[in-house]
Amino acid sequence: MNRLLTLLLLCIFLENAVSQQKPNFIIMLMDDMGWGDLGVYGEPSKETPNLDWMASQGMLLPDFYSANPLCSPSRAALMSGRLPIRNGFYTTNDHARNAYTPQDIMGGIPSNEILLPENLQKLGYRSKIIGKWHLGQQPQYHPLVHGFDEWFGAPNCHFGPFDNKRTPNIPVYRDTDMIGRYYEDYLIDHKTGESNLTQIFIREATTFIEKQAAQKQPFFLYWAVDATHEPVYASRDFLGSSQRGLYGDAVRELDYGVGQILQKVKDLGLVNNTMTIFSSDNGGATYAKEMGGNNGPFLCGKETTYEGGMREPTIAFWPGKIPAGTVSHQLGSLMDLYTTFTTLAGGSIPTDRVVDGIDLTQALFKQTIIDRPIFYYRGDELMAARWQQYKAHFWTWTNSQDEFDKGVNFCPGEEIDGVTTHEQVNNTAEPLLFHLGKDPGEKYMIKSTSVEYKGVMPQILKIVAEHRSQLVKGEPQLNMCDSSVMNWAPPGCEKINKCLPVPKSNPSKCVWVH
Repeated sequence: MNRLLTLLLLCIFLENAVSQQKPNFIIMLMDDMGWGDLGVYGEPSKETPNLDWMASQGMLLPDFYSANPLCSPSRAALMSGRLPIRNGFYTTNDHARNAYTPQDIMGGIPSNEILLPENLQKLGYRSKIIGKWHLGQQPQYHPLVHGFDEWFGAPNCHFGPFDNKRTPNIPVYRDTDMIGRYYEDYLIDHKTGESNLTQIFIREATTFIEKQAAQKQPFFLYWAVDATHEPVYASRDFLGSSQRGLYGDAVRELDYGVGQILQKVKDLGLVNNTMTIFSSDNGGATYAKEMGGNNGPFLCGKETTYEGGMREPTIAFWPGKIPAGTVSHQLGSLMDLYTTFTTLAGGSIPTDRVVDGIDLTQALFKQTIIDRPIFYYRGDELMAARWQQYKAHFWTWTNSQDEFDKGVNFCPGEEIDGVTTHEQVNNTAEPLLFHLGKDPGEKYMIKSTSVEYKGVMPQILKIVAEHRSQLVKGEPQLNMCDSSVMNWAPPGCEKINKCLPVPKSNPSKCVWVH
């Protein structure tokens, strides 16, 4: 009996020891932050000392992309490791239209998608999302149904305030239950830009890390903060502190939060066993003018499939594993974090579906370059593809002439004839080709009659043809809207007297302007 008990205790000890060998993972995902918003990426104010330090002690990834130029599809791709065209986060209501998950969307992340936290949960990890989910606000789409163990944040953007009659204010959740609403219990002052939300999100992160360290359990923290998404906000101590106005104040506070989280990891002795990735969900919102991000040398911004819309400010940090002060020109994608984290945790990638994310460990640890393409989708259309330093545009479009004439400009000061078009132009018969090393702003087309064009284009077309031949489109989740599915009576509303009358269901096709 004593021998059996000894063996049992030994097994438990070994299991715990193996568990502690598993690395922790942190994704710091910004919202609408541009490639050029960090000092280390050239922002002249140099107001991101913590992120600049993180880059000096880790790896800069200047050729890193989101899978879509808009928040919800990009986040769905990050969580699933799959392009939005595969996981259903697109619309077929109109050709090449961006779509996301506003309050009245009927769809959400499909139950048959296997998300990153689900992989990690099976491997003994505890996962927490802090901030914006944006993959569906109905309970069947919530984070805790899809592998997360904890949630503090909201299902939608922090738009508002609303009147709670035509539109309800966005709920804030603690795990499965709402605990309040934006603008009622969690304030954002539109006049001053003051809000304490980022400070709350920082405390949630450091508290979670402390708890996991005490429990000696590997963790995954998804810090999905949203202060740089309109309406931009910052706490009182950071208001007026930046050379860049309110947007810069928000960036400075987020940089402070990065420093607080990294310091907590260090103080708890976890720094050599924790991989941290900093990035953004899409490019800066150039149409927001001074309230939007800076996309550096790249063309246009959020909503477009030009470089400014999908190239992200990315840093990888893992002392002892990732060489300090390095730069990798590996073509990377947020989808790669799915494969990389799962592999490092000792898990396996699903084999019953195409997973677009690749394993970046060789690129991160040994600076090996893996040859792979980047596909730029907008809605249901493959707009462009990158291979090595070359990018081919099969379709071009910014937004409609009518919308542009009303002042909505995705490419301010960057009108390029035949490139930043205000009608959808099909270039597939003769794709537009650019060399992103020589021309990161996509301003100078390589002539189709040139030797360079004729030498490169066949390879790109071959890659695209192979991609199309293997493409199985997911059922589109962003086609139907209905006011009855809005945040009228979220789970837990009855506990805090925050339930609102639910209107009669009246589903209709969502209208996606661009």
